[in-house]
Amino acid sequence: MPDQSPPALGSDKAHPMRFSGLALAGLYLAMCLVPLLLTFGRSVARLDAWERAGAALGMVALVATAIQFVTSGRFEAVSGRLGIDKIMAFHKVAAWWVLIAIVLHPLAYVLPTWVDDPARGAERLTAYLTVPHYRSGVVALVALLVLVLTSILRDRLPWRYETWRAAHLVLGLVAVGGGVHHAVTTGRFSAMGPVHGFWWAAGLSVVAVMAVLYGWRWAMLHRHPWRLTKVTKLADRMWELDIQPSTNSPTPGYSAGQFVWMTEGKRRFPLFDHPFSIADSPARPGLSLIIKEAGDFTGGIGSLAPGTAIGIDGPYGEFTLDQHPGDAVVLLAGGVGIAPIMGILRDLVARRDPRPVRLAYAAGVPANFACLPEIKAAVQALDLKVMLVSEEDANGWGGLLGRLSHDRLRDLIDGLDPQRMVALICGPGPMVTATSDALLDLGVSMNKIVYERFDYAGGASRQDRRRARHFLAIGAGLAALVAVFALVS
Repeated sequence: MPDQSPPALGSDKAHPMRFSGLALAGLYLAMCLVPLLLTFGRSVARLDAWERAGAALGMVALVATAIQFVTSGRFEAVSGRLGIDKIMAFHKVAAWWVLIAIVLHPLAYVLPTWVDDPARGAERLTAYLTVPHYRSGVVALVALLVLVLTSILRDRLPWRYETWRAAHLVLGLVAVGGGVHHAVTTGRFSAMGPVHGFWWAAGLSVVAVMAVLYGWRWAMLHRHPWRLTKVTKLADRMWELDIQPSTNSPTPGYSAGQFVWMTEGKRRFPLFDHPFSIADSPARPGLSLIIKEAGDFTGGIGSLAPGTAIGIDGPYGEFTLDQHPGDAVVLLAGGVGIAPIMGILRDLVARRDPRPVRLAYAAGVPANFACLPEIKAAVQALDLKVMLVSEEDANGWGGLLGRLSHDRLRDLIDGLDPQRMVALICGPGPMVTATSDALLDLGVSMNKIVYERFDYAGGASRQDRRRARHFLAIGAGLAALVAVFALVS
């Protein structure tokens, strides 16, 4: 965090440099192209097209592995214009093409031999995998395989989240370290010259990223601690934490709807932090976080004692009206997805925003609804209409039953121009997928539907599929780089 507080919301505050999605895609491809360009003019033994493809696959995969360390949602310049949902989706997709490239890397070298003489080809592949000279490359390959598999199986592994996260980090570092060592000691183009220097620079860049994430930010968590002042139960297993800065802790300038990474007590180390949406308006000092008991860390959130030291890293995210303006605002919350929605609603109330605001809030049972008195009071300050939907009934429940269906969303936005509104959705995966697609059917522009979700269950929305096509285009760009390099002798 900076040593001085940025200006408050509504002033001419300067945002950090942020790249658009198109610019990031171009930068990504350009970075992967650099080692290939640096090979031109290098004097090496003549290679056939398949061997050149193998070399290119290894070089591109190694650069892409290093880039994975900055696509984790922790760097505002990278994720500020995309949001955590998009950047993490890219992080997961990119891990797959890195793994595929690394697996194909040795296979491309032996393919011509395999075609001419399968036995000799198998012998050559065995040598690549067992000879000590290539061992660091094999270590990198195994680390990546384990990393991807443990990520796929994360919810099934008997590990605490922090254990998995530490393993994920160590495996990533082993993959990069092994890959750099393999490149500079066995690479046809990397033994000397600019490519050799490039790999050292890539390795040092990853070290620098680790120093920022786990050195400098760790120091800031202890140099500028916050304090928990109050814990309030809002609903079944849902709590609101009021957190205030200590004397030497500046309040970060944030936009309503963003999130922070939080740690507490003696565990104020970035490896133990968790992301939570800010359920507050920048007009109020401090921060409010609405958190549901749903895991190892959050299971004891309601028992935190006032006065507990809190580590805050942030803010992050683009789930804000600042970045997504509209003539009308539609807010859709599912479960604890009410957290950033309440932050936005509280800010709209604080600023007496004149725009029409429509809020739909869905929960499994009536006992799970939070902040209902405050939402009811907001009607007095805003042009606000509220729709409450519970999946199950209960004594005294007078709201709607079921889910946020297509017809209910149509009723919610009745009288508003779908082309001039902005919709912000936060909740579990199935709810986000269904409501975002329903809003598209009702005429809302795709670029005006913004969402964050807690899981990726419930399939893909149309916006997800469009995003996947963009990611595939980047992957195709990488394949094209490899193909051109292989064919240019």
